[in-house]
Amino acid sequence: MKKMDFVPYEKRLTTFARDNRHNPTPAELLIWNQMLRARQLCGLKFVRQKPIDVYIVDFYCAELRLVIEIDGDSHAEQIAYDSQRTSRLNALGLTVLRYANREVLQELEGVYEDLCGKIAALRC
Repeated sequence: MKKMDFVPYEKRLTTFARDNRHNPTPAELLIWNQMLRARQLCGLKFVRQKPIDVYIVDFYCAELRLVIEIDGDSHAEQIAYDSQRTSRLNALGLTVLRYANREVLQELEGVYEDLCGKIAALRC
């Protein structure tokens, strides 16, 4: 699939996305408040719980076509699902970065440094 100027989504997901924004996980709330809200990260605008295609992604930056996902505990089925989901989002021309809940909650500075490096690479 070629890169599109807009990101398609299923309209039925907007209600679920709104509910998710009102009930974030502790890791989502921390990274939102400490890093992504109000253009804190490299001056980029991020939105939370964005419907894209048939999914709702945790965070999305339209300028870079960047998706940030915060993953809970992983097991074999979840890893396979996440891989399929990432492939489908990549096919839409999006870059997907994944961080574990534990990383965000215990190593936020490391997540920040990693994100800054990857954002710099995307801007080149």
